[in-house]
Amino acid sequence: MLHESRGNTEGPSGGELAVPMAWLYAEYIADELLRTGDLMPPTSFEYRAGRDALALTIFLSDTNGELSGIRVVSQLETWLALTAHDQPWQDWVGERMAVLSADAVASGEPAPDLELADLAWRWLEETELLAPDLDAVPGGGSPGGEDDGPKVWTAAWRLGLPLGHLAIHLF
Repeated sequence: MLHESRGNTEGPSGGELAVPMAWLYAEYIADELLRTGDLMPPTSFEYRAGRDALALTIFLSDTNGELSGIRVVSQLETWLALTAHDQPWQDWVGERMAVLSADAVASGEPAPDLELADLAWRWLEETELLAPDLDAVPGGGSPGGEDDGPKVWTAAWRLGLPLGHLAIHLF
């Protein structure tokens, strides 16, 4: 699948709209994975964090620009590996975004997919969500209910990434 839908082979010109199909498709896949897992209400900030983290993983792992429906199941293991707890996901995202940005500048063509990915990445980095402090209690659990334990402000990507990883497992 091409990263942008184009009316001709020379790219958008004369005011034509470049549609960010690769980003929209990655976001759709991420949304479906999270909805299937039924981990959070779709209206919550936590859900958005999970969707954006998964969409970034899906979009940035598509190195050949060939994200297609038939390959989704074959990519689940790759996405699981990228979102695993012991992986430097934040560094990987930064590196992939830098490479894609340099490619976009070199090509001189609009990159609406990259613009949406960059917006999602900035939201994930700059937004903090109040979440349970799993490090505060020995064993990683909170005493009593979820609302009873200590909470800490956490970068949205730190909360969204494990939600996305779990959603892939549940799929």
